[in-house]
Amino acid sequence: MFCYTLTFQPNTSDDNLPTHILFGDGMRVDLETGSAQLASIPRFQQAMLHRRRLLSWGISIAILSAIFFFSGLICALFSPDSIWLPILINISAALTLLVAAFQSSYRVSTWRASTFSAFDVSSAENQTINLNTASEITNASEDDKQKPNLISVFFSRFHEKHITPIKNAIGEDVIWIIALASIALISLDSVWRLDLPILPTSKFAYLMAGTILLIAFALLVGERYLANHKDEWPEAGNLAMQTRMTILVLVISALCLGYASTSATWPFRLAVLIGLLPYLLAIELIIRAILSIFSPSRPSLEPKLTTVSFLAELLRWPPRPLLLIQNSLQQGFGIDLRQVWAFRFIRRAFFPVIAVIALTGWGLTSVYEIPINGRGIYEKFGKPVAVISSGLHLGLPWPLGRVIMVENGVVHELATTRSDTKKEELAPAEGPAPAGANRLWDATHNSEKSQIIASSQKDKQSFQIVDMDVRFVYRIGLSNQDALNATYNTTDLATLIRRTASRVLVHDFAGRTLDDLLSEQRTALAQDINSAVQNDLDNLNSGVELLATVVEAIHPPAKAANAYHKVQAAQIKVQALIAREKGKAAELMNSAQQQASLIKNQAQANVKDTLSQAQAAQIKFNAENTASNNAGDTFLKEQYYRLLSDNMSQVNSLIIDDRITSSHAPTIDFRSFVAPVDSTNKAKTN
Repeated sequence: MFCYTLTFQPNTSDDNLPTHILFGDGMRVDLETGSAQLASIPRFQQAMLHRRRLLSWGISIAILSAIFFFSGLICALFSPDSIWLPILINISAALTLLVAAFQSSYRVSTWRASTFSAFDVSSAENQTINLNTASEITNASEDDKQKPNLISVFFSRFHEKHITPIKNAIGEDVIWIIALASIALISLDSVWRLDLPILPTSKFAYLMAGTILLIAFALLVGERYLANHKDEWPEAGNLAMQTRMTILVLVISALCLGYASTSATWPFRLAVLIGLLPYLLAIELIIRAILSIFSPSRPSLEPKLTTVSFLAELLRWPPRPLLLIQNSLQQGFGIDLRQVWAFRFIRRAFFPVIAVIALTGWGLTSVYEIPINGRGIYEKFGKPVAVISSGLHLGLPWPLGRVIMVENGVVHELATTRSDTKKEELAPAEGPAPAGANRLWDATHNSEKSQIIASSQKDKQSFQIVDMDVRFVYRIGLSNQDALNATYNTTDLATLIRRTASRVLVHDFAGRTLDDLLSEQRTALAQDINSAVQNDLDNLNSGVELLATVVEAIHPPAKAANAYHKVQAAQIKVQALIAREKGKAAELMNSAQQQASLIKNQAQANVKDTLSQAQAAQIKFNAENTASNNAGDTFLKEQYYRLLSDNMSQVNSLIIDDRITSSHAPTIDFRSFVAPVDSTNKAKTN
């Protein structure tokens, strides 16, 4: 529990104490007799009672709002397209705004209770009070008596330096109102879906509707209590009107749940539209909270309720918005519009002016405007009199006279099937082609119609089925009689043309074969169909003129496309297999030719290499043979020494000889040089 205390201390800048308190209604309370005067005022006398009730009601409504909000979150996860989501969020938002109103009134009641208690304390303590801090309420608990630690000291200093100045400048009440209203706005915006799908609901919807009605009944009891105590409690009237708005949201939500079914669309749309009430109320509360920041806030001035709603005040019968605006201007700005002569004159002349405006508007219904691409049939007392052209025309006012608009030269295109009347969405220029541009006969098109034609197989008569797309380009005749016939003889021109064309097509194609249809010129066929349909329409006095008949396509049914595709697929598959085998054969032949070419080239290279080696060996042999013949043993020894030196240079050798003495060590000269030879003694040397 919190203990609320209100202290009054003298002003440090002035030794003289304030001697009175000013309240919102202009009442002045003196310091000496303040306790007795406040005790005679009901709102101060019952301030503690109001404070306790507002606290208990606010907590209860906040719990209900949280329950509905979390239920809406669960519904958003598992069934986001059901009617439950907007209903739960709308109720949660309405209850949240009601909590904001209760907490704002709770702070006003707390100020009154603290002021009343402070005046009692001031009388007992010789009026040592300071009105400069009359609105500051300190919360004291048992934890404050304990020794503070570093964390608590840090947060307390941070709160005093940063949070407390902002809260004192803006106001804690404003922060709460903006926070709660913002939560309501965000939640309502997330469930705003006018295209909510129509889904069936379970029997649990009736139980939930009954629960919502019970909550509405409980709020109704509270609303009646507030309405009965608005004389002694100034905020009770505004709280009652906001409670009434919440009750309206609950009752309409319960009705939407009770009547929700797949055969009715209005409960789903109304369940979303009812969210406009809390949405507009949240916007109004945020604006009022922001504007209240600029209002004067003095400790000696009684605070006003911030959550006063103009929208909620309209929920009374009879609604008097002008009177409400006058009272708001008088209370807020001191402007009394009732003393202004101009407004009194407007009030007296309001109904005569409205009557003149209504009579003038009714008289202007006798002026008719016909567009340039249209014409009209003027009816006087329900009887057609004349066909008028485009422009302005004057006649009798409604309902004595009226003009029925008729097209003048507007051209229409109509297919023989009703599904073609649906307008397709325009495809983007860079995107894929629309479905209506598909003219292939392997798929069923909405604009095509099946017809039975004659067939003969081996002297036996039979029938076949073909699909065709026949379109008619028509307009209403340009003569006045055609306009009258099209208006009064036919209710739906498109249906008449479509059924007449279907009958003509059945009669005409019953005597034609598939070969005739495929070989005959489409232009001649279209002319025959056009003349036959035009004759039937003229006999019916329809007033329709067929401009052209276009045969878009004539082909066998799309169901035969699968068999035809299978035959084509088989042919393509056979051709693909043949091409694949030919490719494999060509691949094997090229591979064999490549291998043979490689083997032949390798053999030729080996032959060339072997032949070159043999020739080199032969040349070497001839050279050595010639040298051996010329030099004899000398060449052989030189060859021996050369081979010995080559081999000895690559291995480690140890020569042992018992004839070698230490004084006559042998010397082996491995130097490669040729001793000088005298050319004159060449023969002797050899």
